[in-house]
Amino acid sequence: MENDKRASMDFENALINVDRIAAEDVIKKALHVGEGDVFRVIDTIISPALESIGSKWEAGDIALSQEYMASKITEELTNKMLPIESPQRSSRPSIGITTLKDQHMLGKQILKALISSNGFNLIDYGCMAIENIKEKLKTDNIEVLFVSTLMLNQALTVKEITEFIEQEKIGTKVIVGGAPFLFDEGLWKEVKASAMARTAVEGIHISQRLMGE
Repeated sequence: MENDKRASMDFENALINVDRIAAEDVIKKALHVGEGDVFRVIDTIISPALESIGSKWEAGDIALSQEYMASKITEELTNKMLPIESPQRSSRPSIGITTLKDQHMLGKQILKALISSNGFNLIDYGCMAIENIKEKLKTDNIEVLFVSTLMLNQALTVKEITEFIEQEKIGTKVIVGGAPFLFDEGLWKEVKASAMARTAVEGIHISQRLMGE
């Protein structure tokens, strides 16, 4: 356990310094020691490092660009050891993400990287209309859908998705985020979402709780 903690700290430092080679070296050593157990490496080394980096950004100790690069490097390394098409990943829950009609990419990219880095199947619906999302939810077996918006009028349309899920008995959990939900902390309940996440790291924790992970 102490070795895992030290490895996670080394991984975190490498990410903060945007040192991909050092970060990859930590993961390679961890995989060797753990006899190739990818998900153990994710749970004991990668996830704690990313959570710590997220906390440092929230506290203003590191720049948003550092958090973004840490997420991207981790996503690349995770996809290398756990390819998108691998049976190990395909057996994991599917998580969808959409920004509805709003174009705000940085926060979405960080969240996508975190989802992928935790070994989940990620389906990016991009900037999709509500009706199209409804059709996708009927066929894609999504366990959790992240919806982020910048404008209040778009935030209110989330209710169309949640009521559709309830009506069709699909079972998908909806986690919302973005400016309107931060300004009005009761808005997520108004649109009947399952939860609201203030940050990407918090979103991952909430999704894992909702999925019983």
